[in-house]
Amino acid sequence: MPATEFEIIDRYFKQPATRDDVVLPVGDDGAVVAVPPGKQLVVSTDTLVEGVHFPLNTSAQDIACKSVTVNLSDLAAMGAQPAWLTLALTLPNVDERWLQAFAQDFIATAARFGAELIGGDTTQGPLCISVTAMGLVDAAAVMRRDRARAGDAIYVTGSLGDAAIGLAMLRQGKVSDDAAAWLVGRLNRP
Repeated sequence: MPATEFEIIDRYFKQPATRDDVVLPVGDDGAVVAVPPGKQLVVSTDTLVEGVHFPLNTSAQDIACKSVTVNLSDLAAMGAQPAWLTLALTLPNVDERWLQAFAQDFIATAARFGAELIGGDTTQGPLCISVTAMGLVDAAAVMRRDRARAGDAIYVTGSLGDAAIGLAMLRQGKVSDDAAAWLVGRLNRP
């Protein structure tokens, strides 16, 4: 018999709170967090859809890592420190091995950046992962696009275009050497 939504949450995603600012973690109708005085909350959501944002047969671990890091990069762009994540996970079916691998990498990747999974939702349908990332920033330090001016410095990490080249190589079936595998790695684990 397939696991229910609450069994999936309890088995794979319910963890003890690791951050002091998490008042009520995964398991209730909503999470409760404490925002420290002088800080503002930055919230960003990204959705990844199988066949659109990652190729079919991408590993559960790579999907988990990517779903966390693309969201956390939005927080970093605004000067926020990662704090909390919610996850809306749509699954075509309950695959226990896939869920175990996904949950482990999702939680480990979040922890690596100081973020904690505090809630979300699961449902059935085509594979789709929506993550909402929340971070904290000093009220006077928010970096906003509409405040950018000519002459401001722009910083990027890594090299631009690697993931796009990796995706193109995958679609063309040209992943046959270490360089191509490295580019696919940039797609799957930004």
